[in-house]
Parts: sequence; C-alpha cells; structure tokens
Amino acid sequence: MQADRSDGADVLPVAQRVRRAAPGSGQAVQGVGEGERASEEVGGGPVARQPDFKRGVLGKLLSPAKRRRAVNYVRERLGEERVSERRACQVLGQARSTQRREPVGREDEDRLVARMVELACEYGRYGYRRITTILGWEGWRVNHKRIERLWKREGLKVPSKQPKRRRLWLHDGSCIRLRPASKDHVWSYDFMHERTHEGRAFRLLTILDEYTRECLAIDVDRQMNHQNVLDRLAELFVDRGVPQYIRSDNGAEFTARAVRDWLQAVGVKTLYIEPGSPWQNGYIESFNGKLRDELLNGEIFDTLWEAKVLTERWRRGYNQQRPHSSLGDRPPAPEAFLPREKLRTSGVGAGLQITPALT
Repeated sequence: MQADRSDGADVLPVAQRVRRAAPGSGQAVQGVGEGERASEEVGGGPVARQPDFKRGVLGKLLSPAKRRRAVNYVRERLGEERVSERRACQVLGQARSTQRREPVGREDEDRLVARMVELACEYGRYGYRRITTILGWEGWRVNHKRIERLWKREGLKVPSKQPKRRRLWLHDGSCIRLRPASKDHVWSYDFMHERTHEGRAFRLLTILDEYTRECLAIDVDRQMNHQNVLDRLAELFVDRGVPQYIRSDNGAEFTARAVRDWLQAVGVKTLYIEPGSPWQNGYIESFNGKLRDELLNGEIFDTLWEAKVLTERWRRGYNQQRPHSSLGDRPPAPEAFLPREKLRTSGVGAGLQITPALT
C-alpha cells in the first residue's frame, strides 16, 4: 500500500482545473462573468416606483398627442421656469411645431360622438365595430378606426372577446353534427329560465333557423310542456313551411313520444345531441347567450306580460336591425323598403314606405 503524501501532489491535477482569480485581484470586487448582465447604474434607466414617460402611466409615446401630454407633464413637475419647452421637446423627441399646434376637430365631431353614445346606451353590449356598421347604415362616412378612437376617448367599455373553442370536429377532420345548408334546412330550439321581480320563475322557448340566424319565435310563460312546443311548431310550419331537420337537447319536452310521433308524421327528422354536450347545439346556445347578455341580464321584469313585450321587441330588433358578424354585419331578416317612385307608380298610398319584413 502506497504511503500518503503530505505535500498534496496528488490533488494538483484537480486543482489546475479550478479557475483562479487573476494576480492582484484578491481585494478587488468580483467582476461580472460571461453570460451575466451588469446592473444598471442609477439614472441609467427606469428605476422602481419612478414614472417612465415611454413605458409608464402614459404608455408608449407613439402619437403626437401623447408626446404633447408628456411634455406638459414634465414641465409641470419640474417647473416651467427650470425646463423650457425646447428642452423638453428635444428630450422626448417632439417637434416644437407639433407641440404648439392646437388640434382641430371635425365639424361633425360633436354630433357623431352624441350619436355614438346614444347607440352605445341603446345597445349596451355592442362594441365599436357594430356601432360603426350601424352608423354607416345611417349615412355617416366613418371607419372603425375613428370610432375606436372616439370610443376610447369617451370611456366606453368594449365587450371582452370570448376565446374560440373548436369542439365540433373530431381528430380525423369529420364533423360530428349536421351543418345547415339552406333556409329551413335545420331548425333548433331550446328552453331558458328567468325570474320576475317577485322571484317567480318563468320559461322561454327559443326557436332559431340555423342557416339564416333568424329567431323564429320566443315564447314566454310560467310553465311549458310538450304541448306548448307542438302548438308553436304547428303555427310556424303553417306560416313558414316544414324544415327538414330540427335539433334539440334531450329534454323531456323535446323527447316526448307525442312530439316525436308528430314530427315524424309531418316529415321532420329529429337531431338529438349527446347528453351533457351543449356545444353540439352551438347555434341556439350562442343565440341564448346573446339574449341573456343583451336583454335578460339588463332588465327587471315586474310582470310576466312585461317580459313577453320586451322579449318580442328584442326579437324583432335582433331579426331586423342587429348586425350579425357571421352574415357580413347584416341582420338576419332586414326590413324591406319600397322606393318612393315605385310607391307612386304602383298606386300605393304615399304615406306607406315599409313593406312587411322579408323571411
């Protein structure tokens, strides 16, 4: 057995691999190694709890208006007698001519803002894009960028977007439900629940044409069963015709034997979604969400009759006036206007200007 060495010669190869400090650096502060970032000196950049004019409360200074406010803010905080306008503009990258120029609004700015706020109050859940479409219908020559700027300036709330979900397709690319191909191809219906002011519950039966997105009916009553469903479908079949398919969930009102036998007798095929899969009935679920968001969540119904009146008024506005994004910002069933010249030549009274809505 070899004797142990006291001079440490056996650990010399290992010691040579260890990086040693340079000579004379024993008392010096350790420098920044490769791959490490040096700490910023005080004053070299934004410090914690200090406002940064480029990324702080004012946001990025990308527009002349923001730079103008930043120049004024700096001079107010530091003192106008200490910081001149020339110096502040030079530091913040603002031209002095731009700083001194007073913004001049358009002549129709006040009327446009007043009309925009009026539409925003009337349609509380519409964003600036739908408001832009409605203003275009009324004859305003505006684009969405101008309306968005005025929308933010007035402090109006833009509804948050819902994340898109892809649940209707399997991994192999096939669709798990029938898609509508034409008008009266596929109808869908569903029930909703709401309460009047005194706490009594009532139900809403909504019926939708999936292709045209038109709401065919909204029935409101305290209690509804399969007989109410049959009565409403019978009226719609007489007025509009018989659809090829009708889609619903597995509720007792839709799966009743009387309903299935009657639909089979008139030649309508039923499409029942899987239990616990409301996304398979996406058209009517999306419509119910709009109905609740735009009407039910914003109204207090004192009586059942009030609920019927307001619901029917909202249904007509949805079909004839509300722009639908999937239809090119056009309503599902817009009103048909007959030109005044045709009214005169056809012999119709001069006071009549609107014909019944197209279906």
